[in-house]
Amino acid sequence: MNIEEMIFSPTLILNEKICRRNISIMAERASRSGVIFRPHFKTHLSIEVGNWFREAGISAITVTSVAMAKEFSDAGWDDITIAFPVNIREIEELNRLSAKVKLNLLAESSEAISFLGRKLSGRAGIFIKIDTGYHRTGIKQQNFSQIEEVLTELERYENLNFKGFLAHAGHTYKAGSNAEVSVIYHESVLALNTLKQKYLKRYPHLFISYGDTPSCSILNDFSEVDEIRPGNFVFYDLMQVNIGSCSYADIAVALACPVVAKHADRQELIIHGGAVHFSREHYFLPDGEPCYGLAVESGNEGWSDPIDKVWISALSQEHGTVKALNQRFFEETEIGDLIYVLPVHSCLTSNLMRGSRITDKQIYF
Repeated sequence: MNIEEMIFSPTLILNEKICRRNISIMAERASRSGVIFRPHFKTHLSIEVGNWFREAGISAITVTSVAMAKEFSDAGWDDITIAFPVNIREIEELNRLSAKVKLNLLAESSEAISFLGRKLSGRAGIFIKIDTGYHRTGIKQQNFSQIEEVLTELERYENLNFKGFLAHAGHTYKAGSNAEVSVIYHESVLALNTLKQKYLKRYPHLFISYGDTPSCSILNDFSEVDEIRPGNFVFYDLMQVNIGSCSYADIAVALACPVVAKHADRQELIIHGGAVHFSREHYFLPDGEPCYGLAVESGNEGWSDPIDKVWISALSQEHGTVKALNQRFFEETEIGDLIYVLPVHSCLTSNLMRGSRITDKQIYF
């Protein structure tokens, strides 16, 4: 059966060939630098895609939630870092996980450490989350008193093992050039290594873990860290193209959306595909117009380059407005046709579309 005959509503299409290539390239990049590759699974959220990582020799993973850790532990993954400040209200599930897998948790307060030390029934590795400039969460690298407070509390509990310092330089996602990404990476790594050198004598096995897709895609040498944790690279998206992390040909997913209306007076097509499918992530085109996705053609080898003058200009809950200033495309597109759209942020789109995802082999649920 042709894949289009299987699509009746918004459906995320995953190109297996591109996805596997992205995995292979990043695994090789980590190997050349001699660092641990612990990919973040928050983007693909798929047991099947996880198996592609296994086939590439990956045995340790990163997730963002206890629920995600449980799902992948049930699938046989037994070395898991939950890269989100530990939520102590989930202690019962953390206890079950710590009995089953090699579990690493993030903390940035002595209160969280005290709770885990007293309530966690199994063992866990603990990373201290460091804020290297993203300012979302974590302890600032210069705040030695707070770091010392956490470490002092950690040393009270035999079931908690200090692993080292971890950072996510998410501000690379707002970088305007490869050079800016490089600056952020080196500043972050310097901050982490300053801490490592300060505490290495006290903790000889301490290591630093770093993760963001722009840095890990643009740079080639990661020998100054011990572990990298990129996630978005598995699918990539328009945000990463705009940063310079990848090309259009590296994007492994597109959202197939049925056309439900045409408005010739406005040169607009209406698709079934809205904010509940794409999310509201967007960027601005050179003329200042908002863009929520770019239309492409679908083919056996992946997607075409974006179709000239065709983009998602607005989203409501279920509706998507496609501005189609390409006259030929507008005239040839009919009600009931599918439009394939490259997402702005594949992590959010993938999460929203988890129940409707197709490769040339099967639908993932």
